Order: sequence, then C-alpha cells, then structure tokens
Amino acid sequence: MAEMTVDLVAVEKRLWSGTASLVVAQTTEGEIGVMPGHEPLLGQLLDDGIVAITTADGERVVAAVHGGFLSVTATTVTVLAESADLAEDIDVESAKAVLSGSGADEADLAVAKGRVRAVERA
Repeated sequence: MAEMTVDLVAVEKRLWSGTASLVVAQTTEGEIGVMPGHEPLLGQLLDDGIVAITTADGERVVAAVHGGFLSVTATTVTVLAESADLAEDIDVESAKAVLSGSGADEADLAVAKGRVRAVERA
C-alpha cells in the first residue's frame, strides 16, 4: 500500500508524526481527503475543524485543530495548526460546558466545538 509522511504540529508541540495512507482535513474550502501521490496544495484549516489520519498500520488518529494550514506534496502532508488537541486527550465534558455556557467568547466556542467534533469522529 502506498504511504506518505505526515506531521501534525501545533505552535507549542508536535502532536503526531509518522506514515499514513489517508489524511482528511476540514478547510475553508471544504473537507479534503489526501492520499499518497496527491497534487500539491496549500489549504487553510477551519478554526473549529478536525484532522483525521489513517496510519499505515490502519489505526486512526483524530485531532481538533484551531486554525492554521495544511501543506501537501506528493509524498508528505504537514498540518501546521495554531492549536490542536488529540481526541484521546480531550476532556469532552469541559468542552460541552463551554458550549452550553453563555460567557465564552467566539474563539473559545470555536475551540470547544472542534474538540467535541474530534471526540465524536474518533
């Protein structure tokens, strides 16, 4: 099976790096699926989006991303997020509390919405 190198990086840390057969990301132009050999592109990630990676071993890695970019070449995908959280590390109850509260600003709401989506898609 064809593989590509994938790096999922947030400003503060590298969340995941390895080989994958598929990357799905939510961009401002819509959801995109990237497989090895894809045409080069640069996409802007949603502020409340997710990135899902199917690893070369068939496992699934899902992350909530808040802004940033997706860079694709024929052999690599680099996700450069302003902030990101792996679905397995998300406290979904805290995220839901932010969504149901009335004091959160737009940025906090977007982050919480992305976190809930990531957990639901994991």
